[in-house]
Amino acid sequence: MGARMSMLKGANVPVAALSVQVELGWSSGTGVPDVDASALLLDSGSGKVRSDADFVFYNQPTHASGAVRHEGKHVAGGATTDRLTVDLGRVEPAVERIVLAASADGGSFGQVPGLYVRVLDAAAGTEIARYESGDATVETAFILGEFYRRQGAWKFRAVGQGYDSGLEGLATDFGISVDEPRQAAPPAPPAAPRTPTPVAPSMPVAPAHTPAPAAPVAAPAPVPPTVPVRLTKVTLTKESPTVSLSKQGGTSGALRVNLNWEVRKQFKGWGAKLGRAVAMHADLDLDLCALFELTDGRKGVVQALGNAFGSLHQPPYIHLDGDDRTGAVTTGENLTVNLDHRDKLRRMVIFVTIYEGARSFADLHATVTLQPQHGAPVEFSLDECTVPSTVCALALITNQGGDLVVQREARYLVPERGVSPQRTVDHAYGWGMNWTPGRK
Repeated sequence: MGARMSMLKGANVPVAALSVQVELGWSSGTGVPDVDASALLLDSGSGKVRSDADFVFYNQPTHASGAVRHEGKHVAGGATTDRLTVDLGRVEPAVERIVLAASADGGSFGQVPGLYVRVLDAAAGTEIARYESGDATVETAFILGEFYRRQGAWKFRAVGQGYDSGLEGLATDFGISVDEPRQAAPPAPPAAPRTPTPVAPSMPVAPAHTPAPAAPVAAPAPVPPTVPVRLTKVTLTKESPTVSLSKQGGTSGALRVNLNWEVRKQFKGWGAKLGRAVAMHADLDLDLCALFELTDGRKGVVQALGNAFGSLHQPPYIHLDGDDRTGAVTTGENLTVNLDHRDKLRRMVIFVTIYEGARSFADLHATVTLQPQHGAPVEFSLDECTVPSTVCALALITNQGGDLVVQREARYLVPERGVSPQRTVDHAYGWGMNWTPGRK
């Protein structure tokens, strides 16, 4: 069956599948801005969000209902996709529309070639709808499409409406309160001493009648304060490789480190009866690990090998959540660091090893995201690997006067013959530990 034709702006199609994946895609390259997908769940009466919690994006990746999730980016072959998963069966009755938007970071959509959005049946993988945007110019935010209810069923409409005010302008138009950094107001000059102004005595006036005492009025219930949405994020590059977690608000709670990657496909043969290639997933197993050094001098490693998963509430205050083989951003490989004990951490190197399934990191298209519980996410992609590397140092985190500073490493290392990947990282960063063989 051929490729589905792109929808015209304003056209709509029925969506029979309850669980769908939304894929925002474009051609990446030099000078192309980064693009982020987002979703807004709108109330049937006002046409706006009910609260800031109805905005799903990179800083708020999961809706409380579980109906919408931001899955993250994947890069492959010069193309980038950012994905959302939508469970239409779990959308609350009060929500009438789900707006699917995109924002450009570092430029306008006129600089983004091949921009499209498509809707896939999450179970079958088949394409339900596709809309390609080809007329963008100075817009920095775009509504590409929307899901909406019609007579008890869901439909998808191609919208193609642009904004030149970025993600902030789009969000505020739909009722989101945005927390943007503001410059402090200059201090007010000291007030001049006030001279009392004489007031003429008023003549007493006899009341025409004695008013009845007013009935007591109940004070309004206090409105709980809301925390505005933070739109900021940090992308580490070769030119700007470091960031302070404290300056991004990440001073307490949990720091979640996620590694996701593309699972490569290999053609293993031809179907004898169907006469077509059968794609098989390579048995790829990447392991996220961390070397740590505490301020009391203790050193160690957190990794799946040897079941050294660490601990979150006692030393080393670092915990490996599990051992994943899919590379999915919703699971993937995850490390958690307890920032409430950051004063006990001197330094740590976050690294990844290939346990099996590949001989190097070439074409794995890995992405690293560090998400503080109370701060902006820090993300970076790994560059193309050009050496036969089976271990890569991802990030170095150091305690600098109580502030944890993250430095992007993206450093591919080639172990010498007979030397383990862990020992290779140890040698490169001067940990000086003794190593023995281990197994999962």
